[in-house]
Amino acid sequence: MEKNKHFLSWYFDFNLLYRILIGMILGAIMGLIVQQNVPWIAPFGALFIRLLMMIMVPLILSTLVVGASSVSPATLGRVGIRVMLLYLITSAFAVSLGMLMGALYRPQAVLGDFSAVAGRATPTEPIANILLNIVPNNVAQSVVNAQLLPIIFFALVFGLSLSYLRISDDARLKNIGDTVYNFFDGVAEAMMKMIKGIMEYAPIGVFALVFGVFATAGPRVIGALGLVTAACFSGYLIHVVVVYVLLLLKGYARLNVKRFISEAKNPFFTAFVTRSSGGTLPVTIQAASNLGIKKDVYSFSLPLGATINMDGTAIYQGVAATFIALTVWGHGFSGAQIGTVVLTATLASIGTAGVPGAGAIMLLMVLSAVGLPVVDGTAVAGAYAMVLGIDAILDMGRTALNVTGDLTVTTAVAKNMGMMDMTKWD
Repeated sequence: MEKNKHFLSWYFDFNLLYRILIGMILGAIMGLIVQQNVPWIAPFGALFIRLLMMIMVPLILSTLVVGASSVSPATLGRVGIRVMLLYLITSAFAVSLGMLMGALYRPQAVLGDFSAVAGRATPTEPIANILLNIVPNNVAQSVVNAQLLPIIFFALVFGLSLSYLRISDDARLKNIGDTVYNFFDGVAEAMMKMIKGIMEYAPIGVFALVFGVFATAGPRVIGALGLVTAACFSGYLIHVVVVYVLLLLKGYARLNVKRFISEAKNPFFTAFVTRSSGGTLPVTIQAASNLGIKKDVYSFSLPLGATINMDGTAIYQGVAATFIALTVWGHGFSGAQIGTVVLTATLASIGTAGVPGAGAIMLLMVLSAVGLPVVDGTAVAGAYAMVLGIDAILDMGRTALNVTGDLTVTTAVAKNMGMMDMTKWD
């Protein structure tokens, strides 16, 4: 007997990607037709922005604590340290590449009436002050004020300390560590459920936000979105060639790239379609096994990579942040602000969930860190809405790049450490 369907099943059963794209297209068309703001539509977009902002701080805190405490210090030997360093280095390079692509393509939209409430750039701070301010004087105050870098720093240190409790020989300390870990793990899982629920509302929110942008700015923003897309995918391609191919070909690994591609294509296309690093993990593990990588390596590095290695997402952050800065301020970032973007995006990637839409949450963190908080009714919210409207398209490429990066680093480290069956490469 078929289970009775809810009256909104037609909506929830339809692919979320298509729903968001339809919402964006309908919002753009209706905005162009009406050519003026409709007061009762705007609150639907404002609600979506508020929902995203609501979960940002608890999501960062819980997922970073869980991510940092999940890696046992006992397993961080030579392999673990090399894997983590490569993940962080490639992520930092990816953010910088995204900023470069943004500077080269210079995507910028004119948002008309939004500019009156755009805000202004925050004063430039010396990089030494920015680094010092990462360490919070008062963690609770940082949480209340949504100061993201101090929150990220505290969560990482707390998580690493918690990992030591969890492997303690003292039964009391181990029990305490596991209890605290389970609490944060529960919070993180609840946040994941909330993200999924919020993303179900995303098509409506995107429709309202994009409607407001096109009703105010007209067709002038279409070319800017094309430049954002071109900048992101150019960055994805360059990162593959400059980082991944060279990492496999040259001194660190010296491997046959064609053989690697023959196995990497399966997780690549799976990630492109599903837009989920975590969901692609079984396919990535199978590819690693087919490449002769020992289980001791890939069982550690691939799940870790699905959590902290977000090269494609990092490129997206750089391009999107540059686009929003150009649109709101009329100019790009200062040297110190570029450093803040790179640092924030790299550190935040450690806790970013490998699920569809997580990159949009991460972008909120980066924007807040450089003085571009997303507040409904401002140019920042309008520009953010434009990026969110094409996020699903950008997400396909960045997730495929994320997963490819996980397998590339795992393969290179396994070869370098002599933990690979080279007969699989004949």
